[in-house]
Amino acid sequence: MKFSMPKAGAFGALASVLFASPALAQEFDTGDTAWMLTSTALVLLMTIPGVALFYAGMVRKKNVLSTMMQSFAITALVTVIWTVVGYSLALTEGGAFLGGFDRFLLAGMELDAAHGLAATIPESVFMTFQMTFAIITAALITGAMADRMKFSALLWFIGLWSILVYAPIAHWVWEPGGWLFEMGVLDFAGGTVVHINSGIAALMAAFVLGPRIGYRKENLAPHNVGFTVIGASLLWVGWFGFNAGSSVNADTNAGMAMAVTQIATAAAALAWMFAEWFLAKKPSVLGIASGAVAGLVAITPASGYVTPGSALLIGAIAGVVCYWAVAWLKPRMGYDDSLDVFGVHCIGGITGAILTGVFATAAIGGEGFDGLVDGDGGQIITQLIGVGATLLWSGIVSLLILWGIKATIGLRVEEMQEREGLDIALHGESVV
Repeated sequence: MKFSMPKAGAFGALASVLFASPALAQEFDTGDTAWMLTSTALVLLMTIPGVALFYAGMVRKKNVLSTMMQSFAITALVTVIWTVVGYSLALTEGGAFLGGFDRFLLAGMELDAAHGLAATIPESVFMTFQMTFAIITAALITGAMADRMKFSALLWFIGLWSILVYAPIAHWVWEPGGWLFEMGVLDFAGGTVVHINSGIAALMAAFVLGPRIGYRKENLAPHNVGFTVIGASLLWVGWFGFNAGSSVNADTNAGMAMAVTQIATAAAALAWMFAEWFLAKKPSVLGIASGAVAGLVAITPASGYVTPGSALLIGAIAGVVCYWAVAWLKPRMGYDDSLDVFGVHCIGGITGAILTGVFATAAIGGEGFDGLVDGDGGQIITQLIGVGATLLWSGIVSLLILWGIKATIGLRVEEMQEREGLDIALHGESVV
């Protein structure tokens, strides 16, 4: 249904969108709908309280509330943006690079409407499920900005980024007609759209903001690793909605996606733990939690296409690769990605995207969803194109947004505010 402006003038047009009476509902599959309602709640749980606690535990005590505030405020901000224009630009028909305005202010999304990708559930459920993906993608970026970014600048950045970066890339990869979708890029639940996308934006933010005061000179250790473990645990549980929910049906594909998610996560947690144990001589709690998240990230693009055995390999490889990125690559590149968003999410997402091209099999994903193990080595090239396109668009546009904000309202708090802590300096509150 195309959105057309009525003749009653601007106010009448807005009122007709906001207050139109919905049509009577048609029959949908109740099992699929129930599963997708559950999955939506699980993915929202990943941000609040999941990411909020995961990140809050890794900052110093004087920045705990500001870190939680970022996740909470982003949840509200992205919800509004997704309602007004984000969903329409990301997941409606349009061109190869961007959707249209058919669902501006969710016009036309009546009780009996269904999205083409989710014919057995109400479109309202599909829209909200996809909204939670947009929320967590934006929230993940904040880990690179911890302890030093102005709250006003953060809101401007996330608002613009959600429209100019997230919506186009989601359209490219997931909407039929998007150029990467048409090319055959495989991303079952967000390896490119969520993790590479947020991870490279986080790296750009870390470079533009510069390091925290005292970086590599003072003790910037996490104040409460217990919070981080609780947050990581919530992410692990919520990720079943993230990956198994991306089947958009309560079917065998969802069941296998859930199984491989659990297997890859466990393998990555152990791989990181043993790598750290061997090289740093002690297995840290923060390390095993980070390894689990690395496994969740890496299995995300592959979760609808791979066998349990392949999931074990994906998880083990991701745990080691992401540990290398955090322990070796980060110090040598010299950037201060406070909470390792790039090392875990971008590097983990790239690892998972490439390994999807290796291990995808038609036996799991169905006809046409095959990779190197099925004899289609060309899928790896296709995956690399998807990775490269995401890195370029997200990286360049994120830089432009950051530079624009820096030149206008400024990105970073004053030195005295940073030393005092953002809880008091920006929000007038503290945890004690």
